[in-house]
Amino acid sequence: MPAIRPHPTEPEAVMTRIDAHHHVWDLSVRPHAWLDPEPMAPVRRTFTLDDLAGPAAAAGVSRSVLVQVLPDLGETREFLALAAGSELVAGVVGWIDLTAPDAADTLAGLPHGLVGVRHGVQSEPDAGWLARADVRRGLAAVAAAGLAYDLLTLPHQLPAAIDTVAAVPELTFVLDHLSKPPIASGELEPWRRRVRELARHPNVYCKLSGMVTEARWGSWRVADLRPYAEVVLEAFGPERVMFGSDWPVCLLAAGYEQVAEAADALCAGLSDGERADVLAGTARRAYRLE
Repeated sequence: MPAIRPHPTEPEAVMTRIDAHHHVWDLSVRPHAWLDPEPMAPVRRTFTLDDLAGPAAAAGVSRSVLVQVLPDLGETREFLALAAGSELVAGVVGWIDLTAPDAADTLAGLPHGLVGVRHGVQSEPDAGWLARADVRRGLAAVAAAGLAYDLLTLPHQLPAAIDTVAAVPELTFVLDHLSKPPIASGELEPWRRRVRELARHPNVYCKLSGMVTEARWGSWRVADLRPYAEVVLEAFGPERVMFGSDWPVCLLAAGYEQVAEAADALCAGLSDGERADVLAGTARRAYRLE
């Protein structure tokens, strides 16, 4: 963990930030089966950029990255259209079928605004999905297009992720939600060891996001999140860690302001420059934001 420094002064506390990870969805346009289980009821409604604008502004967020929800190219095109008409959204992490032979052509045919690609690897029953030859071919196409690839994995899928980032060193990878460690139980291993191994590869970044929903929804504290944040800040360094809200999924456990305040608390021991990286600089570099 970087050396602990005094708590940031007021100008630092209101430092402009980029939210590197949020979603929107319109349930009138397409179904979201993942919202069907009863625990998801609080977010089983439509969420728009207008819904995000107020909370984001209150947290000092000036730009954002809109991230895919469904494995649906139509959704990606809609998100790109939203970004084109929004001052808030600086880029879109969308979805394409990485396994398709024409993945490169699909990427070339998408409108301006795409900064990355993501697939819900966490839902794949094959723990080695990322190591498949057709997936690796698709990842090479993502790299050739100058885009990043978001890793949405669970801890048991990290070994395949480690092999993959080594096999495609020309591609920038961004680990979403710390790979969803078991914060609610307080366990660190084997997640910690695997994340440290992943971080040894310089082409990998990590989002400080999705933590509150891996903790106990109704009773989490910043102290519960801190051991996991310390692991990634030490392993990647602040220059490869970026803030993300995971709104509106975060609303299951915390409001937007609470998530932003938790991130500030977890980064309070960093220097001004390090905090600037986590809050904005890292996202700009990883996604090549304009």
